[in-house]
This record gives sequence, structure tokens and C-alpha cells, in this order.
Amino acid sequence: MTICGRLLAALFLLLAAIAASAQEFPTEFPTKPIRLIVPFPPGGPNDIIARVIGQKMSEQVKQPIIVDNRAGQGGVLGTDAVAKAAPDGYTVAIASAGALAISPSMEKVAYETLKDLAPVTLVATVPEMLVVATNVPANNMSELVALAKAQPGKLNFASSGPGSLPHLACELFKLTAKIDIVHVPYRGAAPAVNDLLGQQVQMTFLDLPVILPQIKAGSLRPIALGGRERAPTAPDVPATTEVGMPDLIIENWYGMVAPAGTPPAIVARLNKLATDAMADPAVKARLAEQGLTLAGDTPEHFRDFIAADIKRWAKVIQDAGVVTAK
Repeated sequence: MTICGRLLAALFLLLAAIAASAQEFPTEFPTKPIRLIVPFPPGGPNDIIARVIGQKMSEQVKQPIIVDNRAGQGGVLGTDAVAKAAPDGYTVAIASAGALAISPSMEKVAYETLKDLAPVTLVATVPEMLVVATNVPANNMSELVALAKAQPGKLNFASSGPGSLPHLACELFKLTAKIDIVHVPYRGAAPAVNDLLGQQVQMTFLDLPVILPQIKAGSLRPIALGGRERAPTAPDVPATTEVGMPDLIIENWYGMVAPAGTPPAIVARLNKLATDAMADPAVKARLAEQGLTLAGDTPEHFRDFIAADIKRWAKVIQDAGVVTAK
């Protein structure tokens, strides 16, 4: 075959591939409703993010974005549902750091985050706040660390469950401050907060939006925010970087993921829809009220972000000697 013939044959194959791709994945995606899985019950930060951003995305594409709450196992069940969905872009999720970066190192899950899921974009971050019960004789980080060192094994911390971000946040706090405090796990944030208010436990790390009402009411005493800078919703509380613990950065985060194998063009389209929604001033204002900071990045950057967080928390789990269920 001549060079010209080979070029024509190659061109024919390329055009055929483009035509097949266009037939399978319409240019004007989406052409039907998108299911947006939330791996937690209604009402929490994850659910609020999904509904606010999903509504704006729906307005952009003139298609319904159907929020589907699939709670269970700290976000793992809903995340697994996305991993098992058809890779056509019509099933996505806004999942959290726990299900994407922590649970795979803590327990047996049916998916591998970076193998079975296609990162779309980091959506929002929220810092964790270290708080103590009002009967704890410590008003700041140095006093709390001194108290813990004076009473090794006597103070305890609550978490929303083994392997949860609040649990590992306190394990990292123990490693960073070189203190001995005891883990008391609960089934969710609400019972942990209740016992903290009842002074049955001494401290915890929790998402700022979850704990902010008790801080404002004076029911709990804030010690430090696990971020690089102070939060606008709690401007009087110092960041851990300000109190001599620059490595104690504790932030929860939420990101959009699709099933692995979703065509790159569809992932790019979902990324643009989500990041355009995040750029809307009304969306920013609504989520800022919840103490959330909108992010928005490329699928490639989000993949690297997840990989780094998996590595970070796996090291904390190992260094702290946390017992896993793997």
C-alpha cells in the first residue's frame, strides 16, 4: 500500500472512531437526569454541598440532578455504589475524605479509590476544630498539652467512630504533642458531642460547622482550628499553625467522583459544570455559611490530592499503631 493509501486508511479509521464515540456519548452531555449520590444522611455538610451545587449544575444543563442519599459505613456504601455504576457520567458522587482516603487503609472495602473511581474535582474543604468540655482546666493549646502530660492516660477524646477523621485527628494530635490520651469511639458525631457536653469525655476534633453552634453558645471551649489560617466563622480561634503545631493540619474535604472508565470528555464536562457552579457568588455565600471553603481543580490535580491524602493517613495509622479491620 502506498503512503497516500496508508494515510487515507488511517484517516478513515480515525473518523470511524470519532463517529462511534459521538454516537455512544452525545456531544451535548447530559441528555437525561444525573444521579448524584451522597454517602451520608440528609442534613449534613456532604448533603448540603451536593444539593447546593447540584441545583446550580441542574440550572446549567436544563436536566434534573437527582440527589440520592446512600448512607452507611462512614460513607463507604455510597462511594461503592458509584464505583459499581455504569461509567457513562450519569452516576456521580460527592464523597468525603473518610471514604476516599482513610477507610481503604482502615478496613476492607470493595473498591480501590484510584483504581475504581475517576476523580472529577475537589469541591470543598472544612477544617476540624479541637474543642474541650468546659470543665477541662485548659484555655489554650499549651495548657491542654501540659495538662495531658501531667496526667498520662487520664484524659480521653471522643470520635465519631474508629477510623473516622476525628479519631485520626486526635491520633495525629497525640503523635505531634507526644501525649497519652485515650480514644472513646461513638457511632456518629451527635452522641460524641452529647457526651462532651455532659462532660463524660474531655475533648474532640470535629468539623467546624458541626461544632460551631456549641462554641458560640459557650457550651464547649475551642482550643485550635486544624488549618493553616483562622476561619471567618470563628475568627478568635487560632489555627494550629499559630500555636506551634504546623504539621497538625486537619481538614475534611469533599470531592466529586465518577466510576472508573468514564470517558475523559465526560469527566471534563462534569468538571466544568461543577467548577462553574462553585464560581457562582450565591453558591459561595451559601456554603461559606456552613464554614466550607470551595475549592475546584482539575481531575488530574484532584487525583494527586487524593493520592497524597491516602499516603498521609496511612502513615498516621501506622505510626499511631491504630488497629485496623483489614
